[in-house]
Amino acid sequence: MNFSHSEKTQGYIERVKAFMDEHVYPVEEQIYAETHELNPGGDWQNWQVHPLIEPLKKKAQEAGLWNLFLPDAELGKGLTTLEYAPLAEQMGRVLFASEIFNCNAPDTGNMEVLYHFGNEQQQEKWLKPLLAGEIRSVFGMTEPDVASSDATNMQATVELDGDELVLNGKKWWTTGLGHPNAKIAIFMALSNPENDKHSQHSMVVVPLDSQGVEIKRMLQAYGDYDAPFGHGEMHFTNVRIPKENLLVGMGKGFAIAQGRLGPGRIHHCMRSIGGAEKALELAMQRGMSRTAFGKPLMMLGGNRERVAEARIAIEQARLLTLQAAWKIDNVGVKNAMVDISAIKVAVPKMLEEVVDMAVQIHGGAGMCNDFPLARFAAGARALRLADGPDEVHKGMVARLELKKYK
Repeated sequence: MNFSHSEKTQGYIERVKAFMDEHVYPVEEQIYAETHELNPGGDWQNWQVHPLIEPLKKKAQEAGLWNLFLPDAELGKGLTTLEYAPLAEQMGRVLFASEIFNCNAPDTGNMEVLYHFGNEQQQEKWLKPLLAGEIRSVFGMTEPDVASSDATNMQATVELDGDELVLNGKKWWTTGLGHPNAKIAIFMALSNPENDKHSQHSMVVVPLDSQGVEIKRMLQAYGDYDAPFGHGEMHFTNVRIPKENLLVGMGKGFAIAQGRLGPGRIHHCMRSIGGAEKALELAMQRGMSRTAFGKPLMMLGGNRERVAEARIAIEQARLLTLQAAWKIDNVGVKNAMVDISAIKVAVPKMLEEVVDMAVQIHGGAGMCNDFPLARFAAGARALRLADGPDEVHKGMVARLELKKYK
C-alpha cells in the first residue's frame, strides 16, 4: 500500500490551503458569530445563509476547487477516494468550509447515489442542480419510533400504486433539512417485506414541497440548532410521487446504501481529523500564550504529555483512514469493511478526546462560541451515532475477525 500523495493530490492540497488562507480563515469568526445572530432559536422557516457564503462558493468554483469529491473528470476532478481524503481534512478545519467547495454532507453522498445509481432523467433533474450548488438535499433514514441502529427496523413504507409511489412514515435527524436551499430528500423505506431482510427496502427521491411532506421541527444537538443547516424531523402522510422517482428498483435500497457509505465515511473521518488538527493548534496557541502559577499553561499539569498523546492519536487515525481509502479504491468497499467500520469507531473518539483536551486548556472560553471547540465537541459526539453507532461497527469488525477462525 502506498499512501503518499501524488503530484496531482499535492497540487490540490496546496490550492485548497491557499484558498482557505486567503478567503476562509479571515472571515471564519465573522461568519460563525453573524450566522448565530441571523438565526436565533428554532425558527427554522426564517433561517438564512450568511451573505458571504455564496460569494465564497463562486470564488471556489472559479478557482477550479468545486465538486472535488466526485471521481469523474468532467463533473468533478476525477480524484480517487485516497486523493480526495487530504482535501476533506483541510476543509474539516472550519465547520462550514465544505459547503464552499460543494463538498458538504449529506449532499456529497446523495450526489454519489445519483451519479452511480440514477438514470439519465434523474441525473438531469436533480444531480445537475446539486453539482451546480443551486439546491441542497437531505437523506431520510433514521426514524424516531424504532431502534435505528438496526436499519432493517424501518417502519416507513413505499408502496407502488399504478404510476405512483405512495410514501408514509416518520424520519428524524435529517441533516440539512433546515437549510433554505434544501429541495429534495432521498427517502429510504420498507417496500418489499416478503424479500430477505436486505432486499426489503427502496430509495426514492422526494421533492420537499410534495403534498403530505411535513417538516415538524428542527432538533437541538447539545442545545444548538446548527442553523442554517439543522437536523430535522419530517412526517410523510400519503405522499404521492411519480414512480420515475424510484432509484434502481424496488428492494434495492440496501445495495445502494452500501455504495453510498464507504466513501462518505472517509469524508466524515478526514474532516474530523482536520477538526482535531485545528483543536490541537488552538490548544497549543492558548497553552503557550497564557500563564498561571508563573508558568505557561502548556508546562503545567501534564499538558505536554496530553499534547503528545493527541499528536499520536491524530497520526494513527489518519493512517487508518488513508488505508481504508486505499482499499476502497483498489479492492472495493466489500473488501474494506473492517477498515471502514474501524475508522468510524476510532476517528470520532479521537476527535472527542483531542477537543476535550483543548477545551480544558481554554477553560471557560472553550465552552462558549468564542472558539469553535464546543461545536467540534458536539460534532464529534454526533458522529459516534451518525451512520450507525459505535457498537454496530464494532460488531462488524468482530464478525469479520471471527470468520478467520472458523
